[in-house]
Amino acid sequence: MSDRGGFSRGFGRGGDRGGDRGGDRGGRGRGDRGGRGRGRGRGPRGGDEKDAWVPCTKLGRLVQQGKIKSLEHIYLFSLPIKEHQIVDHFIGAELKDEVMKICPVQKQTTAGCRMRFKAFVVVGDGNGHIGLGVKACKEVAHSIQGSMILAKLNVVPVRRGYWGSKLGAPHTVPCKVHGKCGSVHIRLIPAPRGTGIVAAATPKKVLQMAGIEDVFTCSRGHSRTLGNSVKACYQALARTYSFLSPELWAETRFAKPPAQEFTDLLAKPMKKRAEY
Repeated sequence: MSDRGGFSRGFGRGGDRGGDRGGDRGGRGRGDRGGRGRGRGRGPRGGDEKDAWVPCTKLGRLVQQGKIKSLEHIYLFSLPIKEHQIVDHFIGAELKDEVMKICPVQKQTTAGCRMRFKAFVVVGDGNGHIGLGVKACKEVAHSIQGSMILAKLNVVPVRRGYWGSKLGAPHTVPCKVHGKCGSVHIRLIPAPRGTGIVAAATPKKVLQMAGIEDVFTCSRGHSRTLGNSVKACYQALARTYSFLSPELWAETRFAKPPAQEFTDLLAKPMKKRAEY
């Protein structure tokens, strides 16, 4: 049998060649594949560029290119803020957020009862800016995230003033202001320096985030409804700039709005981001 080579060839292949090939394969096993780079689908390429903000409004383009220096420049011309990255660009480092309340809300449909979670989020920098956002989603995390974005879009300036002599930095509201939501009425009254914030727990957080140090408050209605209390306090703070006191009687010098001043810059096409 060995002369014919029938079994010898068959078994010899496994004995002679198999040992050599097995040894070679063992040397270039799966351990060497790392050097060949299996990078396909192992993580996003160009992650920094994908996270970069690409503005989609004229105001966002002007902010990104440094033509608008502060939020006050935007408020001066009453320009609507449609991108929350604009607020992050100016006061993102100082901005603090607080989840005031999360409550389930239900809606009756033909398929049954649909439940979502409603979140109230307040953002402020403690230096004259406050924002409120309300959002309802199926998931708690999504509702908080959406409320935070809406709160940044709703950031308004808060005017501060003095009680009595004008010494030091402004510390209280400039005049008596009133806010209302539902049955809840909140009135903010100027207070002497050192008084502190005389208010319930919910309005006190909002006033602290707005940068108010001393104030008296007066509330009326079903103030236990926390959502309406927060909205009423936010509305009262937003009205601080609606009262024209004598120091604001100066003659207004009209200037060109940013869209008109930088019209040549906005007419240029935007550079498209490279896609991977």
